[in-house]
Amino acid sequence: MFTKKSSVLEAFQPPPGVPLLSVRDLEKVFETAAGKMYVLRRITFDISPGEFVSVMGPSGAGKSSLLAILGMLDHHWSGEFYFFGEPVHRMNAKQRVALNKQHIGFVFQQYHLIDDLTVAENLDIPLSYRNVKKSEREAIVADALDRFGMVAKKDLFPRQLSGGQQQLVGVARAMIAKPRLILADEPTGNLHSSQAREIMELFTTLNQAGTTIIQVTHSEENARYGRRIIHLKDGWMESTDVG
Repeated sequence: MFTKKSSVLEAFQPPPGVPLLSVRDLEKVFETAAGKMYVLRRITFDISPGEFVSVMGPSGAGKSSLLAILGMLDHHWSGEFYFFGEPVHRMNAKQRVALNKQHIGFVFQQYHLIDDLTVAENLDIPLSYRNVKKSEREAIVADALDRFGMVAKKDLFPRQLSGGQQQLVGVARAMIAKPRLILADEPTGNLHSSQAREIMELFTTLNQAGTTIIQVTHSEENARYGRRIIHLKDGWMESTDVG
């Protein structure tokens, strides 16, 4: 457990055999003039290290809300949430943010690259959050640029890249610090089919190397890249299927 004398990151020692994350009776609700409006209702599941899970459902099902909670970006919910056995539901916002920065990478539909930073500088951002020395960051960024075939584009700005290239930078940024978990929210929503396949095949490669991935998608084709599919409807978890 975390103590007052130790930080979140110092105290984080995942026990062997524990799920990467577990949620129990997770709920999110808004108070409205007409009464309570539930976004998520009694969501319960486990995800093991190394899984590739797809979350599907119609618009308004609660998919993106669930992803925001799992990524510790949303603090307004109830229920139990364990990350490698650590009780996220008992942490304060600062502890959750620290855990997020250390162990979770995000890929967004809208890319969310920083417009006035180059490709290399965008890749450097997650490393700076983890207090990696500048010389080490430069070496890690250079390796990522080479791995993703972007060495020639390292000094370009996002506006100078195609949508597929921007999303490739987004994936590289998400995995550059070797997070335990990558969360992807409609990662191919703005891409044409060949670019989408390239991104999904890249996710598969990362997953085969041991990275746990949870993606939200409307695409049944993309969902099948996952080993398991969680179906949401009206905030409820309808079913979970093997992909």
